[in-house]
Amino acid sequence: MVEASGVTLDSLRIKANEILAQFSPQSAPVQAKQKKGNTGKKTRKSQNSDNNRSLSATLFQAYRDTEDNLTRCAISFLLKNGCKVSDKEEDPEKFAQRRRKIEIQIERKREQLEARIPKGRDLTDTKWLETLFVATHQVPNSEAQAKSWQDSLLRQSRSVPFPVAYETNEDMTWFKNHKGRICVKFNGLSEHTFEVYCDQRYLHWFQRFLEDQQIKHESKNQHSSSLFTLRSGRIAWLEGEGKGDRGSAATDAPWNIHRLTLYCSLDTRLWTDEGTELVRQEKAEEIAKTITKTKEKGDLNEKQLAHIKRKNSTLARINNPFPRPSKPLHKGQSHVLVGVSLGLEKPATVAVVDATTGKVLTYRSIKQLLGDNYKLLNRQQKQKRSLSHQRQIAQQLAAPNQFGDSELGQYIDRLLAKEIVAIAQTYSAGSIVLPKLGDMREQVNSEIQAKAEEKCPESIEAQKKYAKQYRRSINQWSYGRLIENIESQAAKAGIAIEESKQPIRGSPQEIKPKN
Repeated sequence: MVEASGVTLDSLRIKANEILAQFSPQSAPVQAKQKKGNTGKKTRKSQNSDNNRSLSATLFQAYRDTEDNLTRCAISFLLKNGCKVSDKEEDPEKFAQRRRKIEIQIERKREQLEARIPKGRDLTDTKWLETLFVATHQVPNSEAQAKSWQDSLLRQSRSVPFPVAYETNEDMTWFKNHKGRICVKFNGLSEHTFEVYCDQRYLHWFQRFLEDQQIKHESKNQHSSSLFTLRSGRIAWLEGEGKGDRGSAATDAPWNIHRLTLYCSLDTRLWTDEGTELVRQEKAEEIAKTITKTKEKGDLNEKQLAHIKRKNSTLARINNPFPRPSKPLHKGQSHVLVGVSLGLEKPATVAVVDATTGKVLTYRSIKQLLGDNYKLLNRQQKQKRSLSHQRQIAQQLAAPNQFGDSELGQYIDRLLAKEIVAIAQTYSAGSIVLPKLGDMREQVNSEIQAKAEEKCPESIEAQKKYAKQYRRSINQWSYGRLIENIESQAAKAGIAIEESKQPIRGSPQEIKPKN
């Protein structure tokens, strides 16, 4: 900055002091005197932090507005030293290290942001053909360029566009056509009407979506859409395979091969009158807090008064809930807990524990939880090993290796979750205790390492080889997916969920809830 400004460091500090005196907030001492109650150290730190943020924003704006080179250098000097004039001499080596560290952070952040930019899907394979032409007619300038070409050529392109998400339930309009079939229109695609085709077990959900909107419309918006059972939706194409019939090109048209699917996100508590009352209370308390905080500011302007008016109107509509069928909520005993233990060879083991006496009421192994469906677990393990073997061969041949998993694992997770919740209901458990996933990797590695040391106590190389083979042989389960299914089923039944750290080595009954 001294070289760029053409003045000495002392002159630069003098200029920085002038700028700091010009832009420093003068009302801070007065405000501090007015707030007599806020004299704590934490309050002073937060006030200083807010002042520094406002001052830095002012300095950045002044830097953009001025063309004077000395002023810009002085502002840079202030921003570099935390909006202060530093009298300490700079250590060139430490400054170079600090500067390089920031440059690396900026570069990594830039790469992350660029990677998040939607690149679109190559529906016609145009980009793939262009990359193939370039790769066969040019020599790559670097290994990075060669790798980018390889990644582009090996990437399996999707033949369907990206899904479209609708974040609010007001973006979807439900009605029945002249055939009596439930239909839906989407905001932005209102010229198109979509008929709903679904399994019989899902039909009642769509009927509820239609009823909610009809009740709200017939009451002239006296009900709130925040109590709709439907929360959000997403339409997406599911890829299919063409039959390839000769002389029938229309059969292989994209709209005949692929299926348009609607994914719905809903709040299962809003299915019953008792669950709706819980949601209504939560939302009413949240709105009341917002109104109270706004009124506490005093001397409200027109926008703030209009905001309070809208919130009061919303509160009145929320207090007018939709008619729902009644279903008593689950009333469990707080001292009875259902502990779920996750493991390597067994995806889940359950123990029902009486917390007051420490007595284990019952155990359920993975075989007992699945019952007649236990054979599906062996089938899923074989599929997993087969896909892993195919993926390894494809990697050795530098061929596409993105093999998707079947939905069998998801189906097993649903069976396990349903049975665990049923056990909790049978024993009137107050909550289900789930392990924290953050410690799962450490637990798995520790257990594998312990097995390796037990089998090969005298050779580290043999331990590594055994651990590698053991990882391939065991079932690699998606514990996050299993926990999501348990939480979803528990929410439907009104059973609380708790989290606890699972012991690295121990039995399921050692799981205890976090206080």
